[in-house]
Amino acid sequence: MATFRTSQPGFAVDPALPHLVLVGLPGAGKSTIGRLAADRAKRAFLDFDTEIERRQGMPISQIFAERGEPAFRRMEGELTQELLVTGGMIVAPGGGWITDPANVALLGEHARLVWLKVKPEIALARIKKEGRARPLLMRPDPLAEIKKLLEQREALYARAQYLINTEMVSVEKAAERVAELATGSGAA
Repeated sequence: MATFRTSQPGFAVDPALPHLVLVGLPGAGKSTIGRLAADRAKRAFLDFDTEIERRQGMPISQIFAERGEPAFRRMEGELTQELLVTGGMIVAPGGGWITDPANVALLGEHARLVWLKVKPEIALARIKKEGRARPLLMRPDPLAEIKKLLEQREALYARAQYLINTEMVSVEKAAERVAELATGSGAA
């Protein structure tokens, strides 16, 4: 069975339950909301970036700089493959995870996608506030880059089974909705 040392120990990982995969732009709240929701639902949480950084021994920005985005996307694909032997996790892949159709197809009925929707301007403000380097946004006009990402990915995000507009609700309320989805006690 796959193990993800960066997920919470002792929380439910049940192969009979589908994963909840949080998708959306960088700055949508996938990591923050996912972690809170997992705690509330007593489910394991897996942040792809954190797990990849642990396995590679370097930050994502360094992986992009030294190995390139294609190598990073392959690492995401490998983690996605490992999810097939677990279940019931709340998962936060990178914002571009959804651009590889193999990732979504691989999980198939083994996962439910939750689109954490946010406007590019709000996403950028959150990213700046957090202060963490985002490789795809380290360009002269990061807002234009986020808008471009949304344009490229919006149709893919829109295929998610659930939608939570993270600019319309608090982080706590969004986490509560994701936890409800994880426990089957509500809908977004």
